[in-house]
Amino acid sequence: MSRLNYADKIILAPMVRMGTLPLRLLALRYGADIVYTEEIVDKKMVRTKRVVNEILGTIDFIDEFDGSVVFRTCNEESSRVVFQVGTSDAKLALDVAKLVEKDVAGFDVNMGCPKEFSIKGGMGAALLKQPEKIKDILTNLVSNTSIPITCKIRLLPTIEETLSLANVIQNCGVAAVAVHGRTKEERPQHPNNNEAIKKIAENLKIPVIANGGSREIETYEHILRFHKTTGASSVMIARAAQYNSSVFRSTGKLSLDEVIPEYLKLCIEYDNVFTNTKYCVQMMLRDLQETPMGKRLLDSKIEEEIYQIWGLLDYYKEKREEFMKQSLKLQVTLPSMGHLEPANKRAKTESTFFSRVCDDDEIIKVMIPLRKPYQKHILPKTVLHEHACKAQHSKLPVYHSEQVDKLFFSTVVVQGKRYANRYLEKNKRSSEQAAALACLYALNLLPADVIDEFPQLTK
Repeated sequence: MSRLNYADKIILAPMVRMGTLPLRLLALRYGADIVYTEEIVDKKMVRTKRVVNEILGTIDFIDEFDGSVVFRTCNEESSRVVFQVGTSDAKLALDVAKLVEKDVAGFDVNMGCPKEFSIKGGMGAALLKQPEKIKDILTNLVSNTSIPITCKIRLLPTIEETLSLANVIQNCGVAAVAVHGRTKEERPQHPNNNEAIKKIAENLKIPVIANGGSREIETYEHILRFHKTTGASSVMIARAAQYNSSVFRSTGKLSLDEVIPEYLKLCIEYDNVFTNTKYCVQMMLRDLQETPMGKRLLDSKIEEEIYQIWGLLDYYKEKREEFMKQSLKLQVTLPSMGHLEPANKRAKTESTFFSRVCDDDEIIKVMIPLRKPYQKHILPKTVLHEHACKAQHSKLPVYHSEQVDKLFFSTVVVQGKRYANRYLEKNKRSSEQAAALACLYALNLLPADVIDEFPQLTK
């Protein structure tokens, strides 16, 4: 991997919840030179393990406590993605950098986030008044990693204080520094101090990346104007890219009617989490959330509803079938929680569970993902409960759950028979829903169009 160059670049800024893999890839395809991840806190990242996801063609960093994907990346962005960490600890920062340095092109320390969560944890803008801690974190990273180290700051109350801090940062040996042209007290409605950024750029020898100009950016030409006005080596775009990432196109911005479907295709291809997909599309729509299409988005409860709005439901089903076939071929599961687990480990866990709770083989086991649109989006437990209420002399379903290797496995008893789903879940609530779903399938209570999506279902 060639060393990342921060001169004369247009960059996608780190954005909370927005800066996940689909949006980063879309920004790159539209013309961004470099993309930053959303800020990921060091303590969360250090408890992950690196997994090669052969189904999606990605590298996943999976939280070993709850099984969720904390960071996902792929080859397409590997030479242009910068990982941003939230930290106040030099050792933890280095631990995170060593964990990801083979899969990213650069590593950035967030020293400008003004949010209460960051500041209370001693991270983000809290570091701006602690030059010794900044030196400790940055010099440790520069000395012990093989990728370029950068940081992102905000302005201090005076330009003199900001210049002094910028020089401290430069002397740590970093490859560049990004400067947001507002203080930690200021918000987007306040004007960005482009003159302060220009003065910092004039006084430093390392590249300065200008940030905070989205209020004045609507087109690619506006990006170039912001670049020139600040005199910075490069520029970093946040909100303008959040609203419409085709702002990076030198040939002109596209309409959201074109951008949103392209974004959603990437969400499908990289198994993006429903809640994140919905949030990002909401941010793109902004005032259009009040339109009929926007209201349908707000009312959506599962990912299939979003893809149907933009005419991508068939593509979604096609990709899910492809993932299912790959899963069977590789003997690796891709559960709804988004993490991978070797099939033999899952089988061992399941075997241990059943040998402990069941003395015979009468338990009925089904392998079916929880994420699908069952019974027109009514939860499986609700459907099963209603079925039991309608059946004469039928007792209500009874659920039994156990935690196994930090995950949950549930069975449900209906009319004296026990049913279970082979998929483990990350919490008890989801586990019970999965068991109810398995029971619905075994009792032939699922709609035919849902069953047709799973040709490989086994009992």
